[in-house]
Amino acid sequence: MGDTQPAIRQAARGTRPGRRGAVVAALMLAMALAALDSTIVSTAVPQIVGDLGGFSVFSWLFSGYLLAVTVTLPVYGKLSDTFGRKPVLVAGAALFLLGSLLCAVAWNMGALIAFRVVQGLGGGALQGTVQTLAADLYPLEERPKIQARLSTVWAVSAVAGPGVGGVLAAYADWRWIFLVNLPIGALALWLIVRHLHEPQRRVRPEEEPKAATRTRVDWAGALAVFACGGVLLTALVQGGVAWPWLSAPSAALFGTGLALVGVVVLVERRAAEPIIPGWVWRRPTIAAVNLALGALGLLMVAPTVFLPTYAQSVLGLAPVAAGFVLSVWTLSWPVSAALSQHVYRRIGFRDTAMLGIGTAALILFAFPFLPYPGQAWQPTLLMLLLGAALGLFQLPLIVGVQSTVGWAERGTATASVLFCRQTGQTVGAAVFGAIANGVLAARLGGAQDLDSVTRALDAGPAPEATRHAIADAVHAVYLGAAVAAAVAFLVLLVLAPRRFPVLEES
Repeated sequence: MGDTQPAIRQAARGTRPGRRGAVVAALMLAMALAALDSTIVSTAVPQIVGDLGGFSVFSWLFSGYLLAVTVTLPVYGKLSDTFGRKPVLVAGAALFLLGSLLCAVAWNMGALIAFRVVQGLGGGALQGTVQTLAADLYPLEERPKIQARLSTVWAVSAVAGPGVGGVLAAYADWRWIFLVNLPIGALALWLIVRHLHEPQRRVRPEEEPKAATRTRVDWAGALAVFACGGVLLTALVQGGVAWPWLSAPSAALFGTGLALVGVVVLVERRAAEPIIPGWVWRRPTIAAVNLALGALGLLMVAPTVFLPTYAQSVLGLAPVAAGFVLSVWTLSWPVSAALSQHVYRRIGFRDTAMLGIGTAALILFAFPFLPYPGQAWQPTLLMLLLGAALGLFQLPLIVGVQSTVGWAERGTATASVLFCRQTGQTVGAAVFGAIANGVLAARLGGAQDLDSVTRALDAGPAPEATRHAIADAVHAVYLGAAVAAAVAFLVLLVLAPRRFPVLEES
């Protein structure tokens, strides 16, 4: 297949600039579907619960979607390497739109949760394949451009999603938050089908046996990965929420998950073309980036989950102002990502990422030293700096990994790093939730947790002792996030090569 790489690159980019621009527009629209999903739904939860009921299980509107996206990422990555990006992206977008339509006609909370899982099954294809195609479309020196555009999509979605969801829920109907996906997705699908053309890959005669093996799909491995990931992520998402960590349900889920890990290893070792191939972890560059981005997912939980509560309960800000304190990092992140190319071209991918995550560790460590109760500009400034540091960290690692593999491995490599980041977020939510609840229980006494405290605060101003307790809990979470950033720094320092083994491109 080596002699077909120039043809693949040429066809993937399109023979005309307008064609590539249309494909990029389709990728941005597809990414917007996935990026808007969680933020636009969150503000409509009261209307959804009021209409359908099911308050005790509404958190699965988010957990079910997250689980489906996470566990399908490796599967879609391998499928895109086997059959091409276009069929996987088209199928994923169609499945996401089907899930959106079904969510809009849901008749009770159980049906809505099930249809959100269908959405997530399509969302996994959108996230992984869009990132892979971004690397196919552009050579190494131009990849920061498309990655910066995709980062901007996430930034705009994070800021606009809650407002759009609130407007639709208040002035139309909550079902429109799902129906609005249909025209956006239909336009993206039309652009992909019309303008994205992937060539038939020519195979040398001596490579025909390997090529025939490559087209076999490891469905047993896909099912094992899906089951294992689903069980373990459910244990992490629901542990300490639906049941105590030290309880029979937690023990059963974690025990089943560990047993399924053994099944995955056994099945994948025997597969001719495994869903999660061993080279993902045997190559030091990819293994180090996987671990580092797992730590990134973990530390991102600190600001996204806990900062809004801190801003409202400790600083006394209104919900809109509290959202602004968080959203500023979505402004500096894409700008820093776009500029990171000027740094990694001078000092390399690894050292640029280490500079970013090292700075992020210092910023996270500084948060607990903010004065109490403090002014709103202080955490806002830290979030602005944190976004800039993480933009300098994440993009060089993703571009670097994609540049160390050929076309036939790029989908799997990209999916592996996204899977680790998503898994890190799930682990972070569980770990930091336990840390925050433990600090609150110690400060306030009894079985206090952050959810019950914040619900009580809705009735009126927080007592001073409660505000102090919440501040201490969030400070502890930020210290944990600083430790995660330090671990990512050490992982890159010890495991990652100073110069990534970038493949030469025609």
